[in-house]
Amino acid sequence: MSGSAPSAAVPGFARTIAPRRLALMGCFGFASGLPLYLTFFTLQQWLSESHVSLRTIGAASLIGLPYLLKFLWAPVLDRSPPLPFRWLGRRRGWMLPIQLLLTLTIAGMSLCHPDRLLWPLFAAACGLAFLSASQDIAIDAWRIESFPGSAQAAALGAYTWGYRIAMLCSSAGAIGLAARAGWHVALLAMALLSLAGPVLAILAREPPSVPPDGAAGWRVALRRQFVEPFRELLGRAGAPLVIGFVLVFNLGTQLADTMAYPFYHQLGLSPASVAAANGVPLLIAALAGAACSGLLAGRIGLGRTLVLSACLQMLSIGLYLGLLGTGPMVAMLLAKVMVENFAEGLAQTSFAAYLSRLCSLKHTATQFALLTSLAPVAWRTLGGTTGYMAEGLGWTGFYLLTVVACLPGIVIMLALLRRYPGGLPPH
Repeated sequence: MSGSAPSAAVPGFARTIAPRRLALMGCFGFASGLPLYLTFFTLQQWLSESHVSLRTIGAASLIGLPYLLKFLWAPVLDRSPPLPFRWLGRRRGWMLPIQLLLTLTIAGMSLCHPDRLLWPLFAAACGLAFLSASQDIAIDAWRIESFPGSAQAAALGAYTWGYRIAMLCSSAGAIGLAARAGWHVALLAMALLSLAGPVLAILAREPPSVPPDGAAGWRVALRRQFVEPFRELLGRAGAPLVIGFVLVFNLGTQLADTMAYPFYHQLGLSPASVAAANGVPLLIAALAGAACSGLLAGRIGLGRTLVLSACLQMLSIGLYLGLLGTGPMVAMLLAKVMVENFAEGLAQTSFAAYLSRLCSLKHTATQFALLTSLAPVAWRTLGGTTGYMAEGLGWTGFYLLTVVACLPGIVIMLALLRRYPGGLPPH
């Protein structure tokens, strides 16, 4: 999956799939989702409380670059794992060492003191992002090979529920625990929760798969797994418009979210209030938005659903300005979180469905990895400047700019809808 949060689809529990297998997929989702906020929102809250400058906090968003670039080393994980782990098979043999290192990295973060020295925490967070992205590659490959095509939707549904629960633990849970027991205890608790990954790698059944082609050579393997799918995708009619849409669709919301916790902190909202608002209410709103996505796509089409979701995201960003007007009012914070996450659940689910329909059957897995890596490029690169924007424009100017940043995605999708049915060029 991508370094941004996955769409919360309603699980389609097929009768032919054993509940144990779906539960296992949900647990893998938990293992995959837990590290994400530890390199982003939760890390920002810790830095804010440690009186780190807005510029540095904004630059910290670059830590997530491995989520964008994971397709570069994905072919390595398609080859045989390190010798000590080959007895587990190709997929689990990569999972186990990655997940063990991931747990150790979170434990290392718990020993850092950003108020004294920043670089050890940044180094550990960069390592965690790399290991988390690598874990996503391994788990996605395991899922694709473990479930038949007809069961992938159910598997992804279970995965997403686990992913969302993990995000709740590593955001609201970690922030709430830090408010009571300190950040070192909170990060250590996250390290203990991450041990679910290595346990799952041992307990899961290795899927049947084609043995890696060791005789083909790296050049041939790279051309087959990366160059050909990319060339086919870019060679289609309407490709420039589609790529432009993928790059900018979520840009406004992503830029606004990058400065969310520093904004809360400077507004005077307590960490306990932020944790409460971003807990169960966030999860309920996101799942409701995802459920509405399927209903709307069936009624008005996927392209129009994407336009509607982008408009709702613009409205949700406007609620940051509402908070500026009311001050640290918990009720307004709760309303902002509910509307924002309903809009994001609707948008992310529709967007994931759109990316899936762009993939050709011949290159489904590779093209989906490429598209999901491409989607946050604009955010991950521009996100490093959000601290400068907030300081230079003030909070009002900054959030007005993020509202405007939602417009290009709407304009491009309207152009696609005018040219192609559903906004989907033929392939």
